[in-house]
Amino acid sequence: MSELNQKIDMDIASLRARYLSGELHPMQLMASIQARIAKDEHGVWIYRLSTDELHDYVDAILSQDIADLPLYGIPFAIKDNIDLAGVPTTAGCPEYAYVARRHATAVQLLIDAGAIPIGKTNLDQFATGLNGTRSPYGVCRNAFDPEYISGGSSSGSAVAVALGYASFSLGTDTAGSGRVPAAFNNLVGVKATKGWISTHGVVPACRSLDCVSIFALNSIDAGGILEISAQYDVQDEYSRKRQAHGFDFGCAAQFRFGIPQKAQLNFFGNTQAELLFQRSCTRLQQLGGIPVEIDFSAFLEAARLLYEGPWVAERYAAISNFFDSHNSVIHPVVREIIAGAGRYSAADAYQGMYRLEALRKEAESIWTSIDCLLTPTAGTIYRIDEMLGDPIRLNANLGYYTNFMNLLDCAAVAVPAGFQENGLPFGVTLAAPAHQDVPLLHLAERLLAKDDVSAHSVGRDTSLHVGLKFDQLPGRIRVAVCGAHLQGLPLNHQLTSRGAHLLARTRSSQDYKLYALPGGPPYRPGMVRVAQGGNAVEVEVWEMAAREFGSFVAGIPAPLGIGTLTLADGSSVPGFICEQYAVHDAEDITRFGGWRAYLASRIA
Repeated sequence: MSELNQKIDMDIASLRARYLSGELHPMQLMASIQARIAKDEHGVWIYRLSTDELHDYVDAILSQDIADLPLYGIPFAIKDNIDLAGVPTTAGCPEYAYVARRHATAVQLLIDAGAIPIGKTNLDQFATGLNGTRSPYGVCRNAFDPEYISGGSSSGSAVAVALGYASFSLGTDTAGSGRVPAAFNNLVGVKATKGWISTHGVVPACRSLDCVSIFALNSIDAGGILEISAQYDVQDEYSRKRQAHGFDFGCAAQFRFGIPQKAQLNFFGNTQAELLFQRSCTRLQQLGGIPVEIDFSAFLEAARLLYEGPWVAERYAAISNFFDSHNSVIHPVVREIIAGAGRYSAADAYQGMYRLEALRKEAESIWTSIDCLLTPTAGTIYRIDEMLGDPIRLNANLGYYTNFMNLLDCAAVAVPAGFQENGLPFGVTLAAPAHQDVPLLHLAERLLAKDDVSAHSVGRDTSLHVGLKFDQLPGRIRVAVCGAHLQGLPLNHQLTSRGAHLLARTRSSQDYKLYALPGGPPYRPGMVRVAQGGNAVEVEVWEMAAREFGSFVAGIPAPLGIGTLTLADGSSVPGFICEQYAVHDAEDITRFGGWRAYLASRIA
């Protein structure tokens, strides 16, 4: 427990700042980490790199410019079902172990960016479990209270980051293994879109569903790691190229988030968790989120398919030869689960796939009414003795909100959401359809900033991080409005009817004057750029499909039109402007700061 209280800023920005200033050398940090992990009593490690092994990785980056390596000297941990060259991969089973000849693709990309691997971490054997107790290398214990489970199967990967042994770590996620441990150890956990991060060099659990996951101290770090590791890989048959995410609800001033119907929420008797979940709902509303209660039944049924359907047979297929010849050495609970594959026939597999497709259709209809989904990451947490006493039922409870994600092809980010009275963390998960990873991370960052609950959210200069992409997307156009097109005003329907979304409420630069134009109804403002005497004017930035923009502009009457408008942050977007001649006899209303305030003054 003492490690949690040490003032070591292990987030990427803090470490980079110390490297850039010359205050810290990578081997100094490695030596400090080695000293701390030697005292580990949480069951984190299966293999720890020696000083000589660490020297090899450090020496490889010393001749390079720090500016060229976004992860220069950043320590990370690797779940021991992911290959690190020259080191045994055990998947939590000593008899299965082999020495990897090359790095897994994801590991190679991170090392190429300057990251330093610290070691291989403990896991539920063959990544089968969500609790962290199913390992011959010992139970992995929660970072905040060792009497409680760490979550799994990526147990050691999460606890390594929570205890400050690494800045980030890699896990895997088939049923929730990259999210449940994040929630139980107060971390951000990213389960990217299936196929974004290559699984080449990963021991499969369910090969068609497996994802490499990321544990990080904050969402900025998580986003940076995702940018580096999410690369298409021809060596991975399930690899996918990233697609544009469309509407960025994570940056929007208004968005819709789904929550399960009250009767479908299950906290398994944990009233503290229920209160913290409701608080997260309130936080999202304060950020502009509109809650939409949804029927969660399709998601719940899909979740049950993972362990009550033929996908159990895929776990057997992943290790069938080893399972058949080494049955006696496999953890008893893991053996019981995988042996259940014998109950299912090929016909059962097809029936399961047919049912899953029907559930996907149901889920798709729900996604049309919401931008993202908010659920608890896990409804409750258990003591280790409780889990060992009832390992299958309690583990199933942990997967209530997670098991459906990969079956339904969702992206998800687990986010810290506060602490219970017993001092244990609670977390929520933001989820959306595939390829919405960046909006989810944007929203996670805003939620964390609003909530300010993460013990790891230290002050940081995010300019030093690998940034998330805010670029204008192909096929989308942003437009700034200043008058009757503002939300709630008479012409706003011209935007919403074209599927436009509100991205931001902001102000222009101080280079504009606003006028009430004569000869028209009271919803005809004119905004003009001036060389001097201007001020900032309230505007809203909306985004719409490019194909809708032409008809929108065609409906704008002279003397108004669309030109380039400069915002307060110095960026430029298309926006409403007025021709100079039209304001000759117009009332200068710049002093009001915006059209809404001017209208309010007329009513008063």
